[in-house]
Parts: sequence; structure tokens; C-alpha cells
Amino acid sequence: MSDGFDRVRVLWPDHLGLARGKYVPASLAERGTHHCTGTWSLGYDRGMTPETVGSYWNEGLPDFEAVYDMSELRPGWEANTRVVVADLVREGQPVSVAPRSALKKAVADWRALGYEAHVGMEFEAFVFTPDGNGGWRPLDTPGAFVYGTGPAVDPHGLVDAIWQACSDAQIPLESVNSEYDTPQFEFTLRYADALRAADEGFLFKVLAREVAHRMGLLVTFMGKPLSDRGGSGLHINFSFTDVTGANVINDAAQPDGISALAKNVIGGLLAHHQSLAGLCAPTVNAYKRLRPASLSGYWANWGYDHRGATIRIPGERGPAARLEHRLSDGGAVVHTAIAAVLQASLLGFTGEVDPGPPEGGNGLDTIEATIGVPHSLADALDALEADRELVEAVGADLVSQHLSVKRAEWERYLAATTDWELREYLPFL
Repeated sequence: MSDGFDRVRVLWPDHLGLARGKYVPASLAERGTHHCTGTWSLGYDRGMTPETVGSYWNEGLPDFEAVYDMSELRPGWEANTRVVVADLVREGQPVSVAPRSALKKAVADWRALGYEAHVGMEFEAFVFTPDGNGGWRPLDTPGAFVYGTGPAVDPHGLVDAIWQACSDAQIPLESVNSEYDTPQFEFTLRYADALRAADEGFLFKVLAREVAHRMGLLVTFMGKPLSDRGGSGLHINFSFTDVTGANVINDAAQPDGISALAKNVIGGLLAHHQSLAGLCAPTVNAYKRLRPASLSGYWANWGYDHRGATIRIPGERGPAARLEHRLSDGGAVVHTAIAAVLQASLLGFTGEVDPGPPEGGNGLDTIEATIGVPHSLADALDALEADRELVEAVGADLVSQHLSVKRAEWERYLAATTDWELREYLPFL
């Protein structure tokens, strides 16, 4: 046993957003852990896509290593257990398809220009309970309403349990409330430097689902788990500081208090809006949420404190000035989505891309000359593949691996008979 813990839970984010890893005894934790490269070919169905980049399919599926410094161990939410989010290496080099590698590259690319990226996240999620037939149904919260708190919106005490687990694990949960639909909640994490924020967002999702599981409940971060209710987003709030520590999104000399750098960043996000969807909305289900008139990040638009805009500039200025990117949902791989947003932002900054005028309407209606996201995952993957500038910035190997696995996922969807088809046609055909 070491300092009150006897094991370490080594975790790392994979290409599906799953928390892969191993438990190891504290006495052996310094060794790191080994894992099979074939992991990078897996889909949610456990099927493998042959010859996926990073899988070393034709080399016998060898090992890669999860490595970390012992100083990076942090408190966990399980008894006698520390947690660490590991880097992945093979033959001494970073694994090029690893989401954490992509984010470290994005952070380094901004740092090379003298800026540090800071990120805060808002996760929306629905809660389900067993339906008695081996499936799940939405948790009944008849007293719930938007911005609700307390037993009426959380009859099982799930929020209290998540809050306590976050406190134990030193994950900076900043606020919780019930959302517009039921049984939906919003969890906001306090901002930190981009890598730490992503690690904490990744761990938060694992923690929330595991706490719910122990209570016999299911927390889902799916974009649109219920067709008769709104979707759940992952809003990425971000800013940059210069070498003096000043927030460079802010510019008090400008009438709107927002810098030219921030406007160029917005321009980059809009210019790459459709291809970003391929990484920020990487599931079939995501495109049920991303629809016009849904306040979801569908349109390539921006606005001042405007929730009908994909890029919202909240009202705060000074050190709290930031941009909020509203395209992603919780099905996104946190590290990859943040990396993609930072890289598109960097392309806008270095290219001095003009974002055009801010959203002037309600943000819900079709807007002339404004584009939306692609209509499906398949279309979004095509848009991503065609955007060579963004592909190279994020990482060509990671995108190639992502395209292979996600196109296989799309083909499985096309081949599946859905409940909608049975309801629509079975009584008549």
C-alpha cells in the first residue's frame, strides 16, 4: 500500500470515447501498462475494421504502452484507488492515432505562437432507469423544470452522489441543474489549461456513468437519446492567454470588447464548420440532434450572447472573456473534439479569416448564405476527409483511423432494421 491507496487505475481515451485501461497494484504502478494495437480497429460492436491505421493489422497486432509520471496520479472515486490519464507510446514515439496525442499537438501549436489554451466544458445528459424488460426508460421526474435543483428534479439523489464523487476525485464541478427537458441535467466543469480540462472532462463522464450504475441508473451523454425531447450538447468554452497571462479574447479598446484574434478564430471555426462535424459529432445519432431550429450548433454562425449561434460570445469580458463552441455532443471524444476546435481556430488566426457579420436574427430559421452541418455522419466524414488543411492540423493518422472505423459504423447502421421501420411499415406491408 502507498499513501492510503493500494492500486492505480490507468485510463486513456480511445477513438470511441471509451475509457480503456487497467488496474495495477500501487507497488507496480511505475511500470506503466501494455495494450494491443488492435484496439484501434474496434467499433462499438466489438467488430474489427481490418488494416485500420494504428492497428498494425499486418504486423500481428503488437503492443503499445500507456505511460505516465507517478506525480500525475490523482484521487479517484473508488476506495483505495488513484487514477491517472496516460499518454500512449509505441517504440518511444507518441501513438499518432491517440486523442490525447492530438490535443497535446494542438496545445503545442498554439504555444509555439506564444499562447496558452484554456477550456471549460458543459455536459448535458439524460438519466434512464430499468424498464423491467431488460431495457431502459427515462427516469420519471414529474416535478422537473429547467434550472431546477433538489429532490423534485433528482428524486434518487444522483446529483448529490455525483457531486460527492467529483469532490473526492478533485474534479472541479462548477454547477449542476436540470435542463429544459426531463430527465436531463447540465454539468459544468470549471476551466483549466486545455489538456487538464480534457482529462477532467473525460474522467467526469466515466465517474458520472459509474456512480449512476451503482444506483441502478444509466446516465447517457448521447446527442439525441429520446426522439420526443431535445438533444444533449457538449459546449466547449475556450480562451487563450499570452506570455503575460492576459486573456487575448478580450480587447477593451474595441467597442464590443472582443479582439481581432478572437474574430479570426471564429472565422476559422466557421470556415471548417462542416468538416468539424465529422470529429465533433462522430455518431449516427448526433445528426438527430443537429437540425435547424434546435439551438444545437447546426448553422455556421456566430453571435453575441446568442444561443442560436454555433459560436456564442458570452457577455463576460476581461479575464472571463471566452468563446463557446456548441456543435459537439457528449458522444464526441473529448480530447479529439477540443483538439479539432483548437486547430480550426488556429487556422483562422494564422489565416486572418474574417467571420463575417454576427447572427442578427433568432438563429432558428434558414439564413441566406449560411451553411449547416452535413445531413448525416456519412456526409460529415466525407467533408472531413476533403478538408486537407484541417486533417493535417489535427493529425492525418488519427483522421484516417477515425474515417475507417466510423465508415464501418455507418455501414452497420444502413444494414440494420430500426424500430422506426417496424412501427411505420410492419402493420401495413
